[in-house]
Amino acid sequence: MSKIKTQDELRKILSDEQFQVTQNAATERPHSHEYNLEYSLGTYHCICCDEALFLSDTKFDAACGWPSFFATVSDNVVKEVEDRSYLDRPRTEIRCAKCDAHLGHVFPDGPPPTGLRYCLNGSALDFIPNS
Repeated sequence: MSKIKTQDELRKILSDEQFQVTQNAATERPHSHEYNLEYSLGTYHCICCDEALFLSDTKFDAACGWPSFFATVSDNVVKEVEDRSYLDRPRTEIRCAKCDAHLGHVFPDGPPPTGLRYCLNGSALDFIPNS
């Protein structure tokens, strides 16, 4: 079991963009991260704590410019937080339940079977391909 890293430890191992996204709830530019177009089989993990979050078979092309998934690996790996930072239109932010890293947002416009679209910053993720 890995321990949760401090802000100083994260600054040493994350790029500036990864740190800004995960620790300050920044958003990367759409279509800017390689994981948006990644469709190999594998698992997407939190870049900060290595918690498994999403499986590649739940990934879909939402045409929004960010990696999108319709389900998490289990019900307890992300937590939802109300976000009112966008033009007074409330959104639902998702954070890693283990280390509290900002991951992105979830919207109710995804495909079956869940109808959800977990819209993630690729910078918040680490992709581990199946071997």
